[in-house]
Amino acid sequence: MANTQDAAPAPALPDYVLDPDAVLKDIDVNWRLGRAPDYSKTRKIFSETKKSSHQAASLPFLVENLVKNWEIEASHKTSLSDWRTVDPSSYTFSINGGPPQTGEHMLTVGTYNAIIEPNEYYCPFHSSFDASHKTFKRMMPTFAWEVLEVFAGPPKVAFRWRHWGTMKEDYVGFNNKGEKVTVKAHGGPIDIEGVVVAEVNDKLQLKSIEVWFDPMAMFRQMAPNGEVGVTKEKVVADI
Repeated sequence: MANTQDAAPAPALPDYVLDPDAVLKDIDVNWRLGRAPDYSKTRKIFSETKKSSHQAASLPFLVENLVKNWEIEASHKTSLSDWRTVDPSSYTFSINGGPPQTGEHMLTVGTYNAIIEPNEYYCPFHSSFDASHKTFKRMMPTFAWEVLEVFAGPPKVAFRWRHWGTMKEDYVGFNNKGEKVTVKAHGGPIDIEGVVVAEVNDKLQLKSIEVWFDPMAMFRQMAPNGEVGVTKEKVVADI
């Protein structure tokens, strides 16, 4: 009788692709506010208003969890060495074909400032990491995110995503001229979509993220009738 060998067990998947809140359980890491943030309200809105439901352990399920944990780390962990979702030796991030940004750059300017280009509503050069998060989180307290479909993967993972919330408070920010911009809250939805092409390593850590989306989509939905207040009040860049 021929000898047979048991197949090697499949490597265990990392927790950050199985649980959207995996990194919130991390201890002995440097949290920006001294503690892990609370995502319970955002997760509730996600479960109530998402468009897609992915089967557990399916590729879209794994990708969605990976990106959600990456966002937590990018927004709330102050040391790149504490980010478990990225390969620190090669990680880069880019927007709409722009130059690659390092993790350290995002840690300095913040996730919003790393993504948004200067425009007539907002300018990252006139807002610090903390100020940018206050600006958008005050306007839209929950900003849920989901994967709509995955086109290819891994190691090159291409997928379409959706990011949405409700404009509950007025928007107040500074534009590319340094002018103060205000937009009255309309209480309605803000819903944007885009595409990501990401490369992962054998641990499913992100090596690179390329994001493609309409950078003005959110601002057009904030002020659908063009009702924007602009004052000549200037702000000094603080980043």
